[in-house]
Amino acid sequence: MGAPDRPVFVIGCPRSGTTMLQLMLHSHPRIAVPPETRFLIQAYHARRSHGDMRRPDNRRRLAQWVAGGRDTKFRELGLDRAEYVQHAVAAPGTLGSVLGTVFRDYAARFGKPRWGDKRPSYFKHVGMLLRLFPDAQFIHLVRDGRDCVASLMEMPWYRLDAYHAMANWAEAVDFGRHHAATLPGGSYYELRYEDLTADPEQSLRRLCGFIGEEFDPAMCEPRHVAQVAVPAHKVWHANTHSAVTTARSGSWAGRLEPWQISLCETVLGSRLEAHGYELSGAAPATRDHRLAYRTTAARRRAARLKRTGRERLSRLWEPGPIPALLTTGQRALSGLPPLPQHQLVESS
Repeated sequence: MGAPDRPVFVIGCPRSGTTMLQLMLHSHPRIAVPPETRFLIQAYHARRSHGDMRRPDNRRRLAQWVAGGRDTKFRELGLDRAEYVQHAVAAPGTLGSVLGTVFRDYAARFGKPRWGDKRPSYFKHVGMLLRLFPDAQFIHLVRDGRDCVASLMEMPWYRLDAYHAMANWAEAVDFGRHHAATLPGGSYYELRYEDLTADPEQSLRRLCGFIGEEFDPAMCEPRHVAQVAVPAHKVWHANTHSAVTTARSGSWAGRLEPWQISLCETVLGSRLEAHGYELSGAAPATRDHRLAYRTTAARRRAARLKRTGRERLSRLWEPGPIPALLTTGQRALSGLPPLPQHQLVESS
């Protein structure tokens, strides 16, 4: 049995510590996890316009969009644009292979054989990611919802209100329950932010067991790679440049307004307790606040169902094969032999 090469995706509600976990994984000598990118979801949903990836000219056009798009975040990976395009054209002719080559090139930049990716909102897109990378593993980081809401409300990029922040956390937890119940064994792992920060070594040892890697002590000191793997302009990730600490756990008590605490514990209480978080005993939320939350949650659910319907329709016609053919598991699922160990890309 060869060394594991399955992609690893870090998911969870925004502000749940996923960047810290990204850096912990990136500190491993075999795994590279880049800063957040913005091309996987967009490329997948636009797959009809990108055409059949069995055609080299289509692979080239897609790779050029990834490498040159204004919003793809490719420039933050430190990769040579022309070199990636060349590798993508030479990659197997599937959508996942062209997109996965970005991450494979990023891992090669650090001399590592295995890659991961982190974007909190991926918890809504696990099905899509499995279509692209059918051997993927998912690590879901859960944090006290009250801390997540408090942190979200302080972010300069967060434009929504507290009702949306609470609904976002509820969705992340609910999707997590669904994934835990439906994904194949060895594909989904859940851990709490509070446990990870209280005892990094023990938590990371267990996590390494899940992904099939040996624990490395460097993983407990993620600040040493923050300068490389966290873009300087993301000042809201400043804490990643410091030692792992429990100081922010439970800080919601001094950061949320009383009505927000009441509403969090009223509408999220059962989920909080299910994950081991103790409620403060705040007074029940007012009727108006409960109604505003339910309205927000219903609108978000309706929008999600609409997107799901569009996705089902789009699957009725797809221009070419979707799953990547870059790792041992991906190729085995397609009945193909593994790539040579030294080979980063393969001609179609």
